[in-house]
Amino acid sequence: MEILIYGIVNSMTLALMALGFTLVYGISGLPNFAHGALYIITGFVVWSLIHSLHLPYLLAVILSLLIIGLVGAGIYRLILIRVRGMATSEIIASYAIGLAILEGLRWGGFKGMTYTLPAFIEGSFLLLGVQIDYQRIVVIFMGLGIIGLLWLFTHYNRIGLALRAMAQDERAALMLGIDSDRMAIVAMFLGSVLAGVAAVALLPLGNIVVEAGYNVLIMAIAVCIVGGLGSWVGAILAAFLIGFVQILTVVYIEPHFQIVVALLAIIVTLILKPSGLFGRQKELEERV
Repeated sequence: MEILIYGIVNSMTLALMALGFTLVYGISGLPNFAHGALYIITGFVVWSLIHSLHLPYLLAVILSLLIIGLVGAGIYRLILIRVRGMATSEIIASYAIGLAILEGLRWGGFKGMTYTLPAFIEGSFLLLGVQIDYQRIVVIFMGLGIIGLLWLFTHYNRIGLALRAMAQDERAALMLGIDSDRMAIVAMFLGSVLAGVAAVALLPLGNIVVEAGYNVLIMAIAVCIVGGLGSWVGAILAAFLIGFVQILTVVYIEPHFQIVVALLAIIVTLILKPSGLFGRQKELEERV
């Protein structure tokens, strides 16, 4: 029962980390390697608004999500739009931006175990004989809520339908009058907000440290590669697959091997099925 409950929690954690990354890639084809940096910025902005401006927690969270969404859209509009379509340059540019942000925060003094966010609900309780804190239950419901809202948004909202059209066939969407760059900006805004939502849900479980940005990026990439780059359904299924394997690793081997599981998942997927579970990339036999 402990493996089941904490496996679900860990899977939802990975899904929250990866949904923003896969949303941006699925719509614009842009691998946003600044994803982990946007995650950490959100935590620092929330912390600063609470402790410097003494804003209420909820208001600080809402403002932080708006700010990080605008930051993500600005990164695309000012920098990434200039290299869009050049795959290598996209990776280098987005990773350089993320690296500059994270190391800039470290240089600015945001390091150590000083910075923490309060839990939404303090305390813990027994669930089916397993002790679990309320914040992890919040993570589960936030994950389910985000997945549900994304589905509704992309099926019943005009902008969401345009984003789906871009994800399915960009050329056909362009012929229908959908502006590719505008949709990419919207995707970066939403992807950044999703990274911020993950930060708000997960950072109360630990400290706000620069290293967490790198870990989030690795986990997001692992989930997206295993699920298939650009596939939202694949990302969710991959999050559950990797999430439960990580919990089994914690129980039967050692906790610090969790990151090894993610890296092995990337390597095994690239060897056996490079397109992932639901990816659309051509397999080797189709390319030769």
